[in-house]
Amino acid sequence: MTTTVQRLSQLNFASLSPIGGLFPSPSAWGDQVFYFLMLARFSDGRENGYKDNEGNFVRSGTTPPYSPAGAENAVKTEADAARWRKAGVKYVGGTLKGLESKIGYLKRLGVTALWINPIFKQVRFRETYHGYGIQNFLAVEPHFGSREDLREVVRTAHANGIYVVLDIILNHAGNVFSYSGEQDRPWTGGMYPVEGFNDKNGNPTIPFAKPDPQNLPDYDGALFPVELQAPDTFTRKGYIKNWDYDPEFREGDFFDLKDIHHGYGAADDYQVSDALRHLCEAYKYWIAYADIDGFRIDTVKHMDIGATRYFVSVMREFSQSIGKENFFLLGEITGGRKRAYETLELTGLSAALGIDDIPDQLEYLVKGYRNPNEYFSLFRNSELVNKDSHIWFRDKVVTSFDDHDQVRKGNQKARFCADAHASKVALNVLALNALTLGIPCIYYGSEQCFDGQGGSDRYIQESMFGGEFGAFRTRGRHFFNEDHPVDRELAKVLEIRRKNIVLRRDRQYLRPISVPDDGVRFSLPEMVGGQIRSLVPWSRIFNGQEVLLAINTD
Repeated sequence: MTTTVQRLSQLNFASLSPIGGLFPSPSAWGDQVFYFLMLARFSDGRENGYKDNEGNFVRSGTTPPYSPAGAENAVKTEADAARWRKAGVKYVGGTLKGLESKIGYLKRLGVTALWINPIFKQVRFRETYHGYGIQNFLAVEPHFGSREDLREVVRTAHANGIYVVLDIILNHAGNVFSYSGEQDRPWTGGMYPVEGFNDKNGNPTIPFAKPDPQNLPDYDGALFPVELQAPDTFTRKGYIKNWDYDPEFREGDFFDLKDIHHGYGAADDYQVSDALRHLCEAYKYWIAYADIDGFRIDTVKHMDIGATRYFVSVMREFSQSIGKENFFLLGEITGGRKRAYETLELTGLSAALGIDDIPDQLEYLVKGYRNPNEYFSLFRNSELVNKDSHIWFRDKVVTSFDDHDQVRKGNQKARFCADAHASKVALNVLALNALTLGIPCIYYGSEQCFDGQGGSDRYIQESMFGGEFGAFRTRGRHFFNEDHPVDRELAKVLEIRRKNIVLRRDRQYLRPISVPDDGVRFSLPEMVGGQIRSLVPWSRIFNGQEVLLAINTD
């Protein structure tokens, strides 16, 4: 039974021992294949006609599998379409227990590491199903289940050889307080007065002051653990308007998500705030309690270098003290490769997300709208970072082509398969991602050719389990189809990668092709007339072994 934890002082680290002992870290994170899922959208455990963790067909569920003939069954009328769109900004039923029931599906695909979006308790008055509006850093969001459910997900994943990386937030909390006067509060450099902590209805009825130990706020209001309820936890400087102006992007609120004050000073002499120390204790708890293997740290760009370095150091020392020698710390670092590389160098993060130019090059190379060299040159020696960049891009970056917010596409967010004919080359882009340098990451649904598109995040965050907001504009159909041709063939590709170290390590080179197919003249493949329709070959080389690979953009 879940015990309510309100204070850090209630934690007893000595008593935390995951069932069956701690799962050791991998020796090489670069060998892994990640799968990023949004818990609210993945599985509710009610599907019918899928294979369970042991590979047996489940016939007791209530949600039937999808078939192409049922596409767009949720948008037959405008009223139905409005209902489907409305569901897309709410919780629709995904749970931790549902995820646990699909670990076998992921294992058979070839996934070896899960990246799960934040599972922590959210503010009550907002449908922040995405998990980035935390109200309690010591509790699991009730929509998702309990902390015991999280522990069971990790246990089952480990039993199937899959590591678990949790998405966490240090930069901000949810919309846990209101500024005085409810006026527009953009960042100007000064501090704004605060009306109070928000209660469970979103009203600032809770005093914005260090709480009375005998009279704590309602558990669904303010911010927990209690130690974070001190006013100096927050910068209180209003929301960011200029996302590239320093110090605005470090001090400002992330929209209405309230910025947390981590400390001040140069990285080598950083004065750490109590708030950051408290957050470190909270996240140490989750490592020990649930046997977590790594963290993906949100919005690292918006944090001081000194704060990130401190957190990395604390997490590394703690995880090593309990037997996890290679705890993974993945940073979301926007602002270009130079910023990402410098942040890695200065903080000790394990890797960065390749969210700047890699997704664009991956997607549009396969679709024929980028010169292959533009993608492969990302992995060659670079003056930008003054290093052999094949080293930095080998196991220091997690690469993908689709994700949950697609900042690069502005108001034209769309999955890879949103293009009319893109599903025909979906396997190409998944294979290119898996078989070139970097740690590959599959965004959930890509193996089923999800085609979400639209002006906001909801349209690229469809439900795998169906419910009210299913993929392909459906309702009540699930997508755990292991006979889907892309799912089936991708599993074969990932198995080949697993068995061949040359496909996971060291160097790669784009190779020339015969032009014009005479076997005499050779040059690197390139676009002609704004599009490329040809083979794109490359080699992977390791320890004297070379493997030649190719995709066809035609």
